[in-house]
Amino acid sequence: MSQQHQALVNKLTFVAALGGLLFGYDTAVISGAVGAIDANFIDPLNLSETARSSLSGWTISSALFGCIIGAAIAGWLSAKLGRKGGMLVAGFLFLVSAIGSAIPEIGLGPIGGMGPNALWPFIGYRILCGIGVGIASMLSPLYIAEIAPADIRGRLVAFNQLAIVLGMLIVYFVNWAIASAGDDAWVNAIGWRLMLGSEAVPALLFMSLLLLVPDTPRWLVMKGRVEEARLVLHRITHEEEARITIEAIQISLTSTRGSTNVGLFAFGSLVIFVGIALSAFQQLVGINAVLYYAPLMFKNMGAATDTALLQTIIVGLANVVFTVIAISTVDRFGRKPLLIIGGLVMAVSMLSLGFLFQAQSLGVPALVAVVAYIAGFALSWGPVTWVLLSEIFPNSIKDKALAIAVAAQWITNLLVSWTFKILDENSWLNSFSHHGFAYWFYGAMSLFAAFFVYRWVPETKRHRLEDIQHLWRTKSNDDIVASRTVADS
Repeated sequence: MSQQHQALVNKLTFVAALGGLLFGYDTAVISGAVGAIDANFIDPLNLSETARSSLSGWTISSALFGCIIGAAIAGWLSAKLGRKGGMLVAGFLFLVSAIGSAIPEIGLGPIGGMGPNALWPFIGYRILCGIGVGIASMLSPLYIAEIAPADIRGRLVAFNQLAIVLGMLIVYFVNWAIASAGDDAWVNAIGWRLMLGSEAVPALLFMSLLLLVPDTPRWLVMKGRVEEARLVLHRITHEEEARITIEAIQISLTSTRGSTNVGLFAFGSLVIFVGIALSAFQQLVGINAVLYYAPLMFKNMGAATDTALLQTIIVGLANVVFTVIAISTVDRFGRKPLLIIGGLVMAVSMLSLGFLFQAQSLGVPALVAVVAYIAGFALSWGPVTWVLLSEIFPNSIKDKALAIAVAAQWITNLLVSWTFKILDENSWLNSFSHHGFAYWFYGAMSLFAAFFVYRWVPETKRHRLEDIQHLWRTKSNDDIVASRTVADS
């Protein structure tokens, strides 16, 4: 690939990855506002312990319900409007929801004067934002995978995860800076609105830059716009590779039963099972419970509000650093080794953190355990899961299968995030674990995740997207095992 072609691919990757940045920004921005949301919307209701924890958990994780909707419609949206068109819809939803969640009373009553009555419009705007996140979470890595050359595809798709964690790190700094501008009372009154409204800035940037990029060659070929696809490919690769790619795309779209309208299980059930399980395990290891509730976790360790937010920044920095390491290794070492190693590191870290909470021996050892856990995730299940999901599904079922897998990820994310506060604040569990039980659960899930990858996931390193479908061609157990063995060798 020439330097000119490489430069354009990098620019297209950057624009698409802004969807990932917004994904990360939105999922982490709520962490700085948890206390204010409880103080303004939940505490005045005087609910029982379980009801309060459940409503608070639902409020914080309500965006994830929208993510499920967004992921479920992303396949249909991308098929109709294109990968670019779908991302534009996501950008618009980010913008509207940023303004609405910061001022949920808008059009309904005086700002700050509605009290708990503003809770439901707030949740509505968070769900709207979640729809945008769900769409972007599928289409940003898909766009990158479909414009990236096979030999650097893993690295470029992993840049989307880097954008996600950079979005988280940026908003951790934003939240910390806002919280530092006043005391807890000021944050509860004004600061939380500034935190949530700040998302409007990257949303506007994302939408503006999307207007300047083309759609992917694979979507253009699917729509019969072969010449447009050829022009895009000529801009990002040499002429011979463009010709081969066009032919491969056309063959892949018609190779199953001679039709582009193939069933979801045309390549067997294993590929669908692997996609769903990868998505579910990425959340069952507990990453978003840790990220959403990082300030609360550090407060449980005895830190003040501003110190907890500063320690959260340390977590964000670790996330970025080890994601960069993953980007440099995913095409060299492969997908499977990173996932297995990461699963084991997370298991040890989470189990250790749970026992530290139980022993009430916190401070530096607990912070080290959290950073080690984040490092294990950022090195593996963070970026590599998205790389695999963008690769493993054959072209003819990609939109439907990827939408199902990503929706499964958000469903699991919702369950994990919603239940964290219930587990963390349960008096009976805390009587013997002292806030450690949830981390034991996430450690156990990390072990299961590593075993699952070892047993069921094929290696896709350096395969052309159109060739990966041959790993799933047969439904027979013997052939499945053979395909997996060849991929691992």
